[in-house]
Amino acid sequence: MVDRFKVSILLDYYGCLLTAKQLDIMTMYFNEDLSLAEIAEINQTSRQAIHDLTKRCYKQLVSYEEKLKLLQKSNIRKKLKEDLIDKLNVYSIEEEPKVLINETLEEILNA
Repeated sequence: MVDRFKVSILLDYYGCLLTAKQLDIMTMYFNEDLSLAEIAEINQTSRQAIHDLTKRCYKQLVSYEEKLKLLQKSNIRKKLKEDLIDKLNVYSIEEEPKVLINETLEEILNA
């Protein structure tokens, strides 16, 4: 079973590399939770064609991630940001400058 959440995130990163029709169908299936039959009816094609397209696109998205690793890099950056903020919270400095430092670093890291 394909993790729908993971596919949705992969679509956010790599959806622009799919054709408009592929992106539309993948969005309907994974983000809007339409059934294969519903999507087939909307696109006036067979359920099997939609199934094949979603499988093929899923493989493409996974392939893009294996090569480009955008999701992996994003997760690493997020973890580093959290670790940095946690370490800053440990330092015992006066409360007011500590809050200012944390807010400033969060702004910088989230930019």
